[in-house]
Amino acid sequence: MSRYVCIHGHFYQPPRENPWLEEIEVQDSAIPYHDWNERITIECYAPNAASRILDSQRRIVDIVNNYSSISFNFGPTLLSWMEKYDPEVYEAILEADRCAQKNFSGHGSAIAQAYNHLIMPLANRRDKETQLLWGIQDFEHRFKRKPEGMWLPETAVDLETLDILAENNIKFTILSPLQALRVKNFDQENWQDVSGGKIDPQIPYVCRLPSGKTITLFFYNGPITQEVAFGGLLHSGETFANRLMDSFSKTEAQDARLSHIATDGETYGHHHRFGDMALAYCLRDIQSKNLVKITIYAEFLEKFPPQREVEIIENTSWSCPHGIERWRANCGCRLKEHAGSTQEWRKQLRLAMDWLRDQLIISYERETLRYLKDPWNARQHYIEVILDRSEENLKKFLSRFALKHLIPSQRVQALKLLEIQRHAMLMYTSCGWFFDDISGIETIQILQYAARAMQLTKELTGLDLEKDFMDFLKIAPSNNPEFKEGREVYERFVVSARLDLLSVAAHYVLTSLFEKKAWSYALRRRFNRLIQDFSRRPGDLSQLKTIATTLRIFQKLPVTLDVWRLVNLCFLIEKKIIPSMKKKAEAADPDAREWLKYFDDFKTRLEKKTHDS
Repeated sequence: MSRYVCIHGHFYQPPRENPWLEEIEVQDSAIPYHDWNERITIECYAPNAASRILDSQRRIVDIVNNYSSISFNFGPTLLSWMEKYDPEVYEAILEADRCAQKNFSGHGSAIAQAYNHLIMPLANRRDKETQLLWGIQDFEHRFKRKPEGMWLPETAVDLETLDILAENNIKFTILSPLQALRVKNFDQENWQDVSGGKIDPQIPYVCRLPSGKTITLFFYNGPITQEVAFGGLLHSGETFANRLMDSFSKTEAQDARLSHIATDGETYGHHHRFGDMALAYCLRDIQSKNLVKITIYAEFLEKFPPQREVEIIENTSWSCPHGIERWRANCGCRLKEHAGSTQEWRKQLRLAMDWLRDQLIISYERETLRYLKDPWNARQHYIEVILDRSEENLKKFLSRFALKHLIPSQRVQALKLLEIQRHAMLMYTSCGWFFDDISGIETIQILQYAARAMQLTKELTGLDLEKDFMDFLKIAPSNNPEFKEGREVYERFVVSARLDLLSVAAHYVLTSLFEKKAWSYALRRRFNRLIQDFSRRPGDLSQLKTIATTLRIFQKLPVTLDVWRLVNLCFLIEKKIIPSMKKKAEAADPDAREWLKYFDDFKTRLEKKTHDS
């Protein structure tokens, strides 16, 4: 078979934790959920781990894990949150990668991502290296294998970034067709101009790098990607499948061809409701017709190495037609048109962050001389501590990088310096510039990371950087009528969020006593734990009664619950438990008869609830 289809999902949320609490606070804009991570997990990440395929009567005929049949990447900071707050979905994602290795010639479906989604061409080389190394090590920690590919945030690219990828044995990345400049065959000298999206997206290309290394680039199908993300292609899984398969030329030669797209993963469920089901049906439809083969990039690359060379247009991205200006200038990119609005604040915010980064470099290099033998190498490996903050692991880390044995106070100093650098990474998260105003929650988030870095610096060295930092923000205009400029935003939302240890303790006490959304969040987590308990003992009548009674009570409260998880579980129980339970009932087992009656009523009520919603 010479025709292949690959669907890539870029699943990502910016880090949202309060830098002083290391927890996500209630986000009102995510109502009725606690925060955006929880909301998008329920709307997208969880459904794609157990997506329903329905028949014409809207009855479930199968439940599939979409992640095992597509190419995907998850942001490391998002997976860190998910591991703690939704371990069931987290484990399903890891399992999908293991399953994919059995189906795709030993290649997993997951690829890595630069750590916290900063715009790589706008970073200095050292920060680029840290972002890629942290992303790779985080991937290896979770997926227990080395990544073959890596997603670049916003597909923003330059040759230096590609060179660092190649130095770290990354075989490929994915770009927009608008990022290709020219191509040629290996055995030819003449180049063909393909700027403006004219590149053939159905084959891979080699990009030769300044170091002499090479990397493979895949350029996704632009029109189909746009139809999936912003059109109505997800209204029908069958139409989606046909669109991918029809992209092949009817007169094409026998050379292997790859029809592939890349979108935000949140397209499948969050941006488009039931998009996960359209994706699941599309994959099933393609497989059943047996006209093309589902694949992933790593498998296709192994089977069909590139035969053509490409040169890219540097400092470009998939989400800004002006290159990478969206993250440093008033280029005109915005989500909504408002008369008189401006994005001049983006330039001032970039200048402020770059100035602060450079000040923190000076402080870091000076202060770490007393504690660390190779401070920048220590930062490259600090991801090992971020992933495991146990005492044993801290000792192991310091034994490798400390100049000498550190007494407790020195150890605290050294770790604080490394934490400053972690926040100096987080403060560059791309979402801080992406949206329309400096008062948006994403921009406030990165300002809080900057504030935490400055606070720790002042504690360690006495150096107060905040006034000069705020002077940059003073001339960053806001489009929000509540604020004149960025300094007011900083004073309102960042200074007020800054906490000391006593304030942290008070926060948790007050939240537990007075925050209604906190108990709403706790109820949802309790409900999900009950589902997990039920899945472990589905034949236990008392367990069935417990979750049924709990659901009935919860549905009377102002709490939004993810009942789809329970519907999916009921479907699996029908396939695996019902046959044996019916045999027991036929043998006059009273508990089995009661269980079947109770389960039938319960399932009917759940189906009605989901149909109504």
